[in-house]
Amino acid sequence: MKFGMNLLLWTTEVTSEHDSVLESIKGMGFDAVEIPVFNLDDRAPYERLGRKLKELGLTATAVTVMTPEANPISPDPAIRAAAIKRLDRVLDCASAFNSEILCGPTHSAIGCFSGQGPTQEEFQHGVETLHAVAERAKVYGIMIAVEYLNRFENYFLTTAADTSKFVRAVNHPYLKMMYDTFHAHIEEKNQAKAIASCAAETIHVHISENDRGVPGTGQIDWQSVFSGLKSSGFDCYLTIEAFGRALPALAAATRVWRDLFADPLELCRDGLAFTKSKVKA
Repeated sequence: MKFGMNLLLWTTEVTSEHDSVLESIKGMGFDAVEIPVFNLDDRAPYERLGRKLKELGLTATAVTVMTPEANPISPDPAIRAAAIKRLDRVLDCASAFNSEILCGPTHSAIGCFSGQGPTQEEFQHGVETLHAVAERAKVYGIMIAVEYLNRFENYFLTTAADTSKFVRAVNHPYLKMMYDTFHAHIEEKNQAKAIASCAAETIHVHISENDRGVPGTGQIDWQSVFSGLKSSGFDCYLTIEAFGRALPALAAATRVWRDLFADPLELCRDGLAFTKSKVKA
């Protein structure tokens, strides 16, 4: 098992200003960091980041989102083509810091709703688009881990079972899925059963409390989560994902309107200790 920390707690664009954060995360005992890949204009900052991570001995995963202009399930072929182009650029940037996995809701545009549930046509568009992206991921040597979100953030993939079905339909060795405890807490009846339903496809897990604060301090059924992971034989990245109010745009996107913890590094320390204790138990 490897333990990671998502840097969206601090920024949507990691620069040299965050080197001290990386050093602190390494010092706490994390194995990896999850890097947001939102800015696609310049590969150079990601190359510099790659050198810093190598220096520190940290491995990396990456996270991104899709936009309405690059929506993999759009009825417009040009928009679907733009989605492939965007994700190819994301993969290129992620390769600059040797990312092992690209996770996130790469299946559809975040916050974009049609007013109804997903259609079979959208499902097929998504399968075709992500298969093409997986072919590019193979070239870069980066696994794609598709993330389902809760119904308030998207409508296309909202459960473990649906996402597992989607991954099997894409049927590509470089496209699997991830499991996020926050979204599952909203959408699933039972965390352990949900994990079991997608065990064969899951290569990445986000450890995220129900209020997006410190893992272990809220209402998530962590016993069910970790017993499910153990039963499934999961042995990849457990990455803590939390959000604060440091970035107004990100706080608005994640609906964080109040302080959920005293200090980001304290959250990392306590979250890592909690996660490791549950894995050990």
